Amino acid sequence: MTIGLRMLPAALLVIAATGSAQPAPPKFDSNRAWEHLRRLVAIGPRPAGSPAIAQSRTYIKAELAALGVPVVEQAWDDQTPIGKMHMVNLVATIPGSSKDRIVVSGHYDTKLFREFRFVGADDGGSSAAFLIELARVLKSSRNLLTTELLFLDGEEAVVEWQGTDHTYGSRHYVEVAKRDGSLAGLKAMVLVDMIADRNLRIKRDANSTRWLTDIIWDTARRLHYDAHFDPATTTIEDDHMPFLAAGVPSVDIIDLEYDAWHTPQDTLDAVTARSLQVVGDVIVAALPEIQKRLASQAR
Repeated sequence: MTIGLRMLPAALLVIAATGSAQPAPPKFDSNRAWEHLRRLVAIGPRPAGSPAIAQSRTYIKAELAALGVPVVEQAWDDQTPIGKMHMVNLVATIPGSSKDRIVVSGHYDTKLFREFRFVGADDGGSSAAFLIELARVLKSSRNLLTTELLFLDGEEAVVEWQGTDHTYGSRHYVEVAKRDGSLAGLKAMVLVDMIADRNLRIKRDANSTRWLTDIIWDTARRLHYDAHFDPATTTIEDDHMPFLAAGVPSVDIIDLEYDAWHTPQDTLDAVTARSLQVVGDVIVAALPEIQKRLASQAR
């Protein structure tokens, strides 16, 4: 009996097309990301310079080590309005066909509040949990460019978001890359921040690089996630700004319409694994398109 290609399962379609079985590409698993988020939130408030953020670093590094993803600490002391503070970025590297690299980043610190307990489930927790799960996906993928997963410390203002009291980690990373010459190999940066809101609505950022934004929003539309990736435009200052200032194409994926932002209510009750899945699906699908564009530019 002749079987039409439409009747073949997906795995057999790969065999029919290539002549050999190919493993299905890994998918982002929001259940895994949610477990990382739950465990980070259980640590409690995790502001820069605190014992709790050191504990979260230990957790992140252990999870990456279990995946076989090497990670290094980028540590420094920075001046803040309340004195010098020790901060640490974590840089995890997944090799690609090219040594040129793309950075996917997010912050893992939570804002310091003395008047209430702030565990930052969305603001600090969601981006860190997302990056750990993304490491698992990309580790098993074929990547044109090397990917750095950058866990940024010190995104939050220690006191108020003004002057240089914010984006300590991203500014430090860019400064180091300029000094050691590695900035030349950095071709693009994708930033995720506050991506687990139960009512996820991410607007296009006017500061972000247009072509990067277009690829991500076009991917969201193709995946029927239009309701979550809004075509409306807003203007955002975040960890992508130092990269943009250094000439690196960058995009910020952030939901600022989060009712629990910087309140005691930013807990697990205010976020959902479904939103992590939406952003995970979009970023995993968009990264190959971004890398293809960058590879073609290099040629």
